[in-house]
Amino acid sequence: METDVLNFIGGEHRPAASGEWLDNVEPATGEIYGRISRSGSEDVEAAVAAARKAFPAWRAWEPADRRAVMMRLADKIHENTAMLAEAEARDSGKPVSLAAMVDIPRAEDNLRFYGSAAEQFSSESHAMGNGTVNYTLRKPLGVVACISPWNLPLYLFTWKIAPALASGNCILAKPSEVTPMTAYLLSKWIKESGFPDGVFNVLHGLGPEVGQAMVEHHHVRAISFTGGSSTGAAISATAGPKFKKLSLELGGKNATVVFDDANFDTAVSTAIRAAYSNQGQICLCGSRILVQENIYERFRDAMVAKVSKMRIGDPMNPETKMGAVVSRAHRDKVISAINIARGEGGQILCGGGRYQPAEPRIKGGFFVQPTLIEGLDHTCVTNREEIFGPVATIQPFKDEREALGLVNATKYGLSASVWTQDVQRAHRFAAGIDTGMVWINCWLVRDLRTPFGGTRQSGVGREGGYNSMRFFTEPQNVCVKI
Repeated sequence: METDVLNFIGGEHRPAASGEWLDNVEPATGEIYGRISRSGSEDVEAAVAAARKAFPAWRAWEPADRRAVMMRLADKIHENTAMLAEAEARDSGKPVSLAAMVDIPRAEDNLRFYGSAAEQFSSESHAMGNGTVNYTLRKPLGVVACISPWNLPLYLFTWKIAPALASGNCILAKPSEVTPMTAYLLSKWIKESGFPDGVFNVLHGLGPEVGQAMVEHHHVRAISFTGGSSTGAAISATAGPKFKKLSLELGGKNATVVFDDANFDTAVSTAIRAAYSNQGQICLCGSRILVQENIYERFRDAMVAKVSKMRIGDPMNPETKMGAVVSRAHRDKVISAINIARGEGGQILCGGGRYQPAEPRIKGGFFVQPTLIEGLDHTCVTNREEIFGPVATIQPFKDEREALGLVNATKYGLSASVWTQDVQRAHRFAAGIDTGMVWINCWLVRDLRTPFGGTRQSGVGREGGYNSMRFFTEPQNVCVKI
């Protein structure tokens, strides 16, 4: 596999104009295995120029033609699923089995879904009684920026670029500098799939450098960003005064709420999956587990028994269920959060530190034990701040009222998962939760047509379905007197 990650600008692969590089580190080994173009404002200028040149023709393409090239790019993902899954595992530390089952198929689905949406996205019309008709045009914005995170690299990269392209925009796409490989591999098939030069540009490098230059550029009309809340705030501070459209999908401190009438075994297994999938590095992970007091001890003990047996190993091994966290810095951040929990009086039920593999290849990797903590209330830092690692807390609640107060006792509002067989309580409780999404008796079941996003410090706006198509277009009302 190639190890130099290049930009794709105006239909050509090229290194950063500065000639500078960043190290690409494999989390499972801690070793450098490649170089990443360290782009800056000069590269952004070149990409914007290419995108502006391409936009008039691209916006005029028939929706069916945009769909066709997007489907061809999706075909390339499908044909190379195994290779992309291996690249994702090496770049991010996640198990290759997870990448093959979830990340890469979802990236393909994103392109197919929005490719089809290009043909189905409709305008509105309103007839008035005086013989006048109003109709609404949805116009592409022009040049837009899509900035995606490291936890689900190709999955969330395509989640952003697909609706932008389907809507007729030209894009500057920046994957995380921590996990750039699959976006680079995808860029190798852009021209082959039939995209005109300049329509789809991919820039690599650091957020404060190339990312900031993208956000600041006066010809970039909109920014779609997924990442941390502090970075989202900084983007908003820059883009807001320039009146750019913003879609921000930020952090979460999500709760899994288990009532005493829940299907016990399913709730236990799903609470574990919700807490520790992808090493806890999913914004939707349920890191606060709330259990009704009369089943609390039984539920806690069942969780500890299962979590203690979770296998950590080489992400490239198909049998591995838990791999490495994404970087040394992130591993240290997660370990620091566990130590803070200890200082707050938390009792470590299992895990609680670094994991040292016995396998020679991964002895230098960034591994953290899956950790479950009890004895902390809703006021502590551990239950207020996002850790984004394989760390969860568990605490009891007495009744529905107390549970609702605990769920909402956070500055975030992304998602929650509720477990109960009482249909009335399920609907009532969901309505009281201040989050953008609620799952009842399930977790991470996604329909791409539905709105995705959160409230408060979990973000601004909604993605998914026509929400994304509307974000990447500008409505224009036309009034005609017949």
